[in-house]
Amino acid sequence: MKRSGLIGWALAGPALLVIFVFFLLPVAGGLALSLTDFDLYALADLSTLRFVGLGNYVHLLGTRLFWQALGNTLYFVVVGVPLSIGLSLGAALLLNSRLARWQAFFRTALFAPVVTTVVAVAVIWRYLLHTRYGLVNEALGALGIAPIDWLGDPHWSMPAIILFAVWKNFGYNMVILLAALQAVPRDLYEAARVDGAGAWHQFSELTLPLIRPTLVMVGIMTTAGYFQLFAEPYVMTQGGPLRSTVSVLYFMYEEGFRWWNLGNASAVAFLLFVIIFALSLVLMRLDRDDGARRP
Repeated sequence: MKRSGLIGWALAGPALLVIFVFFLLPVAGGLALSLTDFDLYALADLSTLRFVGLGNYVHLLGTRLFWQALGNTLYFVVVGVPLSIGLSLGAALLLNSRLARWQAFFRTALFAPVVTTVVAVAVIWRYLLHTRYGLVNEALGALGIAPIDWLGDPHWSMPAIILFAVWKNFGYNMVILLAALQAVPRDLYEAARVDGAGAWHQFSELTLPLIRPTLVMVGIMTTAGYFQLFAEPYVMTQGGPLRSTVSVLYFMYEEGFRWWNLGNASAVAFLLFVIIFALSLVLMRLDRDDGARRP
């Protein structure tokens, strides 16, 4: 037994070393950095570095732009996550139906945006959403609708980014949900039809309960990913107009790499981690409570 344990540690050692060097060590360093006033001057001369404790966190909680960035991010998450999961589930249901033809082709086509480069497709969407020359406004004009300044109007900039993010990412969840749907035994649906259950009752009383764990997992992953909004506003709007698309991660980037307040930037990262972790626990707890109430 002792020899087997040593062999196991020897085999797992390289992977654990990589995790320690490239994950645990940077996380610990970032946490330590968030407790200091590390900036451009400290980067040039470490003797100017000071320990400020929770000063960076207190400063952030009193910064108006941080709260605006958090509000923008919550808006993006609250609207984007249900829309993304709903679209993913709808596409998965269609691909799982017996009426769907060319399923392999459609799975590949719908999943293709996931593997494309965010920056490249964001640039293309900037042209699609252009106020004067974009194809989207051209289509709206054909319907008699006036052009919309998608990326220049504070009221439309975040919805435009949400639509882009949903289109870009829904295929990933679609593949996961499709696998969950295909794991449901067909005999259960045949028995439900014999008992007189319609399509809606089969979906609500059979499909949803059986794929609920997968839905919870997809919800947690999508929520965590959407809270890390950065590339879309960075490429499409640069945080504008009127800071309406500044996300928490974009705010962290500006603090760290524009103003070189690396202590503040590290504090933003850990505040974001706490928010994502807390929401993940809430989602898992709600699922456990709901499962306990079900017969």
